Formats: sequence, structure tokens, C-alpha cells
Amino acid sequence: MTIGEFSKKTGMSTYTLRYYENKKLIIVLRDDKGRRVYTEKDIEWVQFIKRLKETGMKLSEIQKYALLRYEGEKTMLERLELLEKHYHFVVEQQKKWEIYSQNLRQKIIWYEKEIQKNKTP
Repeated sequence: MTIGEFSKKTGMSTYTLRYYENKKLIIVLRDDKGRRVYTEKDIEWVQFIKRLKETGMKLSEIQKYALLRYEGEKTMLERLELLEKHYHFVVEQQKKWEIYSQNLRQKIIWYEKEIQKNKTP
């Protein structure tokens, strides 16, 4: 599929896709005329990149993972270690957000009580 079709399927702009290609996050096959040819496997890969970004992985770490991925099976242990490290980061972030969420909820309850007190004659 073309870059335009790929962009629509992944929800990523063509600019971002070219940037990712330039940073070696995506290595795209080319046809005999030099045009990019994306595959279904590329869609899965880009979706995974998006999830890594959404969970807070730094672009430099994603780049490291991508380069290892393109090297093949011999890098599986290194990729596993990167993902485990990121998983622990995500779990720590979840813990922080749970505390933040509880604090916000407590403040909301306080405001609701104060507002209710002020309404009562």
C-alpha cells in the first residue's frame, strides 16, 4: 500500500511516517520505482510504536528497540529486557496516577461538602 493509504489505516500523518522512517523506526520496502510499499505487518509495527509512545517510552528507546527488531531473532533477549524495563516504568506510573486520582477525588468530595454546607440555611 502507498504512504497515503498507510497513513489512513494507521491514523498517522505522512509527515510522521517519513520522520519515523528517517529515524529508522520504520524500514519500508520500496518498489522498482523507489516508491514506498507498506505491508500489513508494517501496520502492526506502527500500532506497537504508538502504544509504546502512549505509555511514555522515549523516542530514543523506541529507536533502540526498532533497530534491534530489524536485526532479527538474535536480539530477542535485548528487546525483552527493554520491554521489561518499560513495563516496570508503566507500573510505577500507574501507581503514581492512582495516588493522584485519589487526591483529586478527595478534593472533589471536600468541595462538594463545602458547597452543600453553604447552601444549607
